[in-house]
Amino acid sequence: MAVPKFDDLFQPLIDALHSLGGSASISEIDEKVSEILKLNESEINEIHKGNTSKLSYRLAWSRSYLKDYGAVENSARGIWRLTKLGQDTKLIDKSEVKRIARKNAKVRVNIESVTDDGITPNEINTTWQDELVGRLLKVSPESFEKLCQRVLREAGFIQVEVTGKSGDGGIDGKGIYKMNGLLSFYIIFQCKRYQNPVSSKEIRDFRGAMQGRADKGLFISTSTFTRDAKQEATRDGAPSIDLIDGNSLAEKMKELDLGVKVKHEENVSIDELFFEEYK
Repeated sequence: MAVPKFDDLFQPLIDALHSLGGSASISEIDEKVSEILKLNESEINEIHKGNTSKLSYRLAWSRSYLKDYGAVENSARGIWRLTKLGQDTKLIDKSEVKRIARKNAKVRVNIESVTDDGITPNEINTTWQDELVGRLLKVSPESFEKLCQRVLREAGFIQVEVTGKSGDGGIDGKGIYKMNGLLSFYIIFQCKRYQNPVSSKEIRDFRGAMQGRADKGLFISTSTFTRDAKQEATRDGAPSIDLIDGNSLAEKMKELDLGVKVKHEENVSIDELFFEEYK
């Protein structure tokens, strides 16, 4: 089946959160919804724009509407959970969700001008993550390797080297991560400027190259990872490989203040309690 429009995803999204115990990360929600809808790999990985799949893009709008409706909420750590309303709601009326959500969000909708996503043009925007990933795609492969080296160093890795050897199974570098100043883990990493999703074959090839050479593997990509690739990365009995997709890389660069500038606007209000004694 084709990926449903954003409002047709309200029900699967609520069902997914109920199934996951009432709360979940975005990746867990995406995975569970794809299972509920029985989407195949090509449908799951179909790119909408930039680094975002069509499924992830439309689910992002579904979460936004359900949040304005009052059925879900999210924490600063990016975990989404059902509210009391969401917990009590088993069957979603999508027309009612859109009516209340648009009222609460003060969005005015022109019903006659909608995209095939079911989203009005005035609601569409490009996220800063998309813009940053787009910028990363413009740098050379060598520069991207050096940038990943910088990110890892800033994140606490030591002795980070970019090897860039051809015929080395895709290994681009190595480093050491010391946990709490006590335990050291030797890491081998691969960093690829991809637009298409990373497949399970590439994960298997990378694992084969790292065998006996490191404690863990790290695969960094500007794109996403297929469902099979994620499963392969954590397959039982095989050395685990941590995956960093484009959005995760963007978030980490923001956290480390690398290539991203964040403007904090001053919000000033009058403290009425202060003036109680000056009436």
